[in-house]
Amino acid sequence: MADEMNLRIGDREMLHNRVCSVLREAILKGDFKPGERLVQTELANQIGVSRMPIREALRTLELEGLIVMQPHKGAVVREIKKEDIQEIYELRSVLEPMALKKSMEQFKQTDIEELSALHQTMLQTESDQKYVEYNANFHDILVSRCQSSRLLSFIEAVLNGFALDTPQIIPGQVQKSNKEHGDILEAIVERDADKASELLAQHIQRTGVELLQTLEKK
Repeated sequence: MADEMNLRIGDREMLHNRVCSVLREAILKGDFKPGERLVQTELANQIGVSRMPIREALRTLELEGLIVMQPHKGAVVREIKKEDIQEIYELRSVLEPMALKKSMEQFKQTDIEELSALHQTMLQTESDQKYVEYNANFHDILVSRCQSSRLLSFIEAVLNGFALDTPQIIPGQVQKSNKEHGDILEAIVERDADKASELLAQHIQRTGVELLQTLEKK
């Protein structure tokens, strides 16, 4: 009975993440314009789910700052400001490398093996949606041994929104990320925390610049 319950919870979380990803990508790509209403019934029909996961996804997107809930209107798409994206990636490029350096002090061989296996899976996957999930897992593992709860809470807050779905938005992002992830992994295998942290910072900074360039063309 417990196993069945865990499976259902996992499926529900996966559905929530995927609905969020679909809506987030549509907003970032400009399919939904600033000021446009997002009607739950219409979205549910378009995506092929019930209204419940749509409602939950809209709450998440509100927390991420991509939509705002307005009286008598419901969910309305917010304008995405260049300054918001720049700030998010500037913060990420400082916080995540700091957490990686702290995490590497506690890394076990099994962590490195897990990163390596995940990297190989990312090299082989042909599904953009799966890649988004693997990419998030890869970055999670990088900081998983960091023992600073406050630093991790800052990272979690900053990661909301734009940072999640760039593999589906930036042209060539998958190939570039795979190369950069490989370089970071190599530095980790060599136990070179300074190099790994520097490479992670460069990876995040490059992604932020290219995300802005991509969105400005929309």
